[in-house]
Amino acid sequence: MISSSKIKSVDFYRKIPRDLTEASLSGAGLSIIAALAMIFLFGMELSNYLAVSTSTSVIVDNSSDGQFLRIDFNISFPALSCEFASVDVSDVLGTNRLNITKTIRKFSIDPHLRPTGAEFHSASVPHFIKHGDEVDEEDVEGAVPLNSVSFDKLSHQYPILAVNFYAPWCYWSSRLKPSWEKAAKIIKERNRWAYFLAKVDCTEEVDLCRGHHIQGYPSIRIFCKGSDVRDNHGHHDHESYYGDRDTNTLIETMEGLVAPIPLENQKLGLDDKSNATKRPAPLTGGCRMEGYVRVKKVPGNLIISARSGAHSFDSSQMNMSHVVGHLSFGKTVSPRVLTDVKRLIPYLGRSHDRLNGRSFINHQGLDANVTVSFSFI
Repeated sequence: MISSSKIKSVDFYRKIPRDLTEASLSGAGLSIIAALAMIFLFGMELSNYLAVSTSTSVIVDNSSDGQFLRIDFNISFPALSCEFASVDVSDVLGTNRLNITKTIRKFSIDPHLRPTGAEFHSASVPHFIKHGDEVDEEDVEGAVPLNSVSFDKLSHQYPILAVNFYAPWCYWSSRLKPSWEKAAKIIKERNRWAYFLAKVDCTEEVDLCRGHHIQGYPSIRIFCKGSDVRDNHGHHDHESYYGDRDTNTLIETMEGLVAPIPLENQKLGLDDKSNATKRPAPLTGGCRMEGYVRVKKVPGNLIISARSGAHSFDSSQMNMSHVVGHLSFGKTVSPRVLTDVKRLIPYLGRSHDRLNGRSFINHQGLDANVTVSFSFI
């Protein structure tokens, strides 16, 4: 049997006896410094290991779509009029495209999202609307204020009734007021039987304005008596006026509506579609917007809002509730192809069409706003 002493005889790393070693201050100092250095290095490594870092990288999309991304959408707004509904696009590169209309279609809808007529064609509102320079020095009050009762009475009494739906706090309403009042006074002095100018304060007659789907101030509506009377509870088709707002233009517009019509014929309809200053007013207060936009492949926003360069909006009265019928980015994938891909790779396509059919309804009128934004990255 091999003894332990024989095994120790082959030790290549023999120890020096403790009796032959001696401690020194220099060695102790070096040992302390080395220990502190090891503790410091260990702490730094541990801190670096526990730290969370974020890195950003830019990956160029080399897909066949080129430099642009197509966004298809079909979104319904039960309480946003097509008259002011606007589609805008902005991105981080500074691109801002406002009121896109070329690839967008609008349809008036009722609160239950049902269409109420043909496609709504927005008027080509000029970028600059002329206002009168009249100063309200004499406090002219030519237009007759209306309420629900007097409105129905006058709309049946006069062949043409032009009404200014306004709000006292509105800047544009204040600019229109002198011209409107002066035009109404001149028309009264001329004793015109065929047309009449009136006004409605939408802060006082809230229900009347809501019934005519007034969302922007001021809104000038032209009501006709005769050929435009419907069988639907005597409802009148009417038009919105988008032209200049100075006194002379307002009077000329009223004269132009009546001039070609004989005195004995009170069948006064506004069928001149060539006049860009007048367009049929929305029959309902909702709008369905469908179409597509092409955007750059950078972070940005698709914005749907109430927009006008010559109207004001009361955000507390606006309701941007909406129902997303369809919202997709890029090329449309056919259902058959998507089903085949999901069968092979189950986790793929979970985010496809996730917003389709979802409703975002503001039931209590809270968080009122005039804008809805969809971000794309």
